Amino acid sequence: MRKIIAFSFLLVLGIVMLSLSLGSVDVVYAGDGCYMCGSGSKDNIKQCRYHGSDTYAQRKKCKSAGCNITGTTSCSSAANVKVIDPN
Repeated sequence: MRKIIAFSFLLVLGIVMLSLSLGSVDVVYAGDGCYMCGSGSKDNIKQCRYHGSDTYAQRKKCKSAGCNITGTTSCSSAANVKVIDPN
């Protein structure tokens, strides 16, 4: 009986620790994204990264960096897409 209780306790403890460690990853990257930069953007910029929520302050940073914002998207990891990070 003791072995069953000990095993159950360790199993529950392991599941709790795993869920806590995975939950923190989701929170860290939860709001980041990119603005799409359209024609007229400086130096052939295609995307401008923002951190957190899509706010006026974030847009202003990207506009001042030379991005003519046309919308939002997830950030590309392709080699031919120029992504800037003004933060």
